[in-house]
Parts: sequence; C-alpha cells; structure tokens
Amino acid sequence: MKNTLKVERAIHDMTQAELAAKIGVSRQTINAIESNKYVPSTVLALKLARLFQKKVDEIFILEESD
Repeated sequence: MKNTLKVERAIHDMTQAELAAKIGVSRQTINAIESNKYVPSTVLALKLARLFQKKVDEIFILEESD
C-alpha cells in the first residue's frame, strides 16, 4: 500500500514529531508509515485523513499487489 503522508505533511509544513503528537502516536510510527514499513490501523488512517481533511483513499492507495 502506497501513501502520500509525507506529501501531506510537507503541504501543511509539519514535522513527523508534530504530526505524531497531533494524532497520539510516536514519531517512529509516522516514519514507518511514510517508509511503507507499517500499514496503519483503520482508526489511525481515519485520524490522519480527518487531520488533513482528505478521504482515507486519497492518502492511502491500495496497489494490485496488496
């Protein structure tokens, strides 16, 4: 699963640590999601989408190989 989290963060001029604090996770979790090493839970994906005022599938893109 690909994601545009890093792009959304840049648009909102936000560090990984700032984003992590806003949604209640560690900076390492944000880094792992951006690096495609971790697929977030539904709740976490919804929190991120709400924060950036996007639909979940605008941030997280399901690939054919998934």
